[in-house]
Amino acid sequence: MHFKTNLYINSLQLPDFLENIKYKKVVLIHGEGFGAWCWYKTISQLEEAGLFPTALDLTGSGIDLTDTNSVTTLEDYSRPLINYLENIPRDEKVILVSHSSGGACISYALEHFPEKISKAVFLCATMVSDGQRPFDVFAEELGSAELFMKESKFLIYGNGRDKPPTGFMFEKQQMKGLYFNQSPGKDVALAMVSMRPIPLGPIMEKLSLTPENYGKGRRFYIQTLEDHALSPDVQEKLVRENPPEGVFKIKGSDHCPFFSKPQSLHKILLEIAQIP
Repeated sequence: MHFKTNLYINSLQLPDFLENIKYKKVVLIHGEGFGAWCWYKTISQLEEAGLFPTALDLTGSGIDLTDTNSVTTLEDYSRPLINYLENIPRDEKVILVSHSSGGACISYALEHFPEKISKAVFLCATMVSDGQRPFDVFAEELGSAELFMKESKFLIYGNGRDKPPTGFMFEKQQMKGLYFNQSPGKDVALAMVSMRPIPLGPIMEKLSLTPENYGKGRRFYIQTLEDHALSPDVQEKLVRENPPEGVFKIKGSDHCPFFSKPQSLHKILLEIAQIP
């Protein structure tokens, strides 16, 4: 018996707007404790729209096998992104999208590879200024870095208690309240079995950002208005102190819009991709 199958290939009927998008590669950079896995909805939506998304695991994150305690600098932590950018053909550029503390990684990339990046999108992310540490952005929620390093019960001492802490990891209940206050239960369950400790060195490192490199990058910020980890006030302050080219807002989103408001996030990413 023969079954005749009609194959309709969506890619042949891609929307006209794709013609307006010069650079179709989108690189997704996760935040602290997360991995490439957190972007699963975004990846599928961008692919359906005809773009080419890539989600990277930063060093010691997701399924990267590096011990988190050995990741001591932002350069170490960002190595997968650095390798990716170093291997892009000379005439190509990508759109970088970062979540949370992943913002520091794309700020680092803007400084070191400005010619490879068409746009940089900060999704409720640590869009730090020159000389600032990613941790400073969270100081309102977590207290001063000095106090946190001394007193936090979430610290991990990978080199022994007599040495400085190497990482930290929130308790599950704490994480649910900070990150996932609007996210579906299934996504929270996925996060609970997938989150990994956060290396401390990279988020305690001061960034050196210059007007010649970082300053010429095209930055966009997406604010999340029900965010308990990086409050809307803090996000507003980041945008005020270090103004990007464009600011977008997602109503009803917690700190993880790729879980809580995937459609709104997708629409904004497409809109940013289309800006000439």
